[in-house]
Amino acid sequence: MNPEITIKKIWNDDDVVEYEIIVCNGHSTFSNRVYSAVSDLAEIVKSLDIFRGHLYGGLKDLNLGSFGQEYANGAFSARLHFPKPSTLHISTFQQSEFFEFKGRLEASECKMYLTTEPVLLDNFIQELKCLDSGVNEIAKLVCT
Repeated sequence: MNPEITIKKIWNDDDVVEYEIIVCNGHSTFSNRVYSAVSDLAEIVKSLDIFRGHLYGGLKDLNLGSFGQEYANGAFSARLHFPKPSTLHISTFQQSEFFEFKGRLEASECKMYLTTEPVLLDNFIQELKCLDSGVNEIAKLVCT
């Protein structure tokens, strides 16, 4: 298992996109699905294009879907941090769709911690652009 974050487009209409988010830290893998507005990925790409130049202490939060039992499907959140120019630290938090368990609503959740390099972030941004434009159905952030 290679450490990486994978975003796959599952389904879309004029307003909503369903993505499958797979995070692997090299030892464990967690997968969930999220609904997102069609414009959300373009906004993430735009913000990452700016963030990629913040190599000295830059901090960026990315979110797809919504946390909580009031929302359909699950949620994904990632905090990206450049503590030094050569290393990008990524903290992720994922929540599955809520389901009934022992008489109450529960969701599976996972936190993972990964590192990568600036050039691999640049590759990921390009893959996200292709995912957003419909050229590809998948984007991967390769981690180290």
